[in-house]
Amino acid sequence: MRRVRVIGAFRTFVVVRALVVFVLGAALMVATPGLAAAQPTRSATNQKAVEVVIARALSQRGVPFAYGGGGASGPSKGTAAAPADPAADQAEVDASELDLTTPGLNLPPAAPNAAPSAPAPRVEVVGFDASGLMVYAYAGVGVKLPRSSGEMYKVGQKVMPSLALPGDLLFYGEEGTQSVALFIGNGKMVETTDSGVAVSDVRTNGMAPYLVRIIA
Repeated sequence: MRRVRVIGAFRTFVVVRALVVFVLGAALMVATPGLAAAQPTRSATNQKAVEVVIARALSQRGVPFAYGGGGASGPSKGTAAAPADPAADQAEVDASELDLTTPGLNLPPAAPNAAPSAPAPRVEVVGFDASGLMVYAYAGVGVKLPRSSGEMYKVGQKVMPSLALPGDLLFYGEEGTQSVALFIGNGKMVETTDSGVAVSDVRTNGMAPYLVRIIA
């Protein structure tokens, strides 16, 4: 009898969990493509979902930046610029290049056209890039976002900055193709930086004209 009750309780848990995902999915249908005309009043269910999204993003603070890294299940392999070698003492370099014996101005010859520099070396890193972090954050409430910031900019509902709510997505570059971050309120956002996932002040320089709202 006890085993039957346990099985019954487990089935009830599964049904409730499925119902929550269904309710969230139904709520997300409200945030259809278009321009938000007024500040909405979020339902308790949607507000809770936004809180989960923000908490998941914040939980990854300090995780390294990795281009191409991150997904619904968390950090994954990507690439980052290799650490630079320690710079030599510039004073010693300058002194070693001085010609102290030859009279005259010793002007250097005209430099030929420089050859294109080699691409900076990259190394494999487990971490997130900007869109990978957003995919991870929203996966916590069953929302599957596109994997690039440019494609994310095309979904959800466009929102003027003056109507922004926590949980909205901030974009940078033309049509959001440069980067994306998660607005968390009070002028702050969660983003990926060169040093890893971090909370930063919202930057308006280069920001796309609209935010995108996924959860209405």
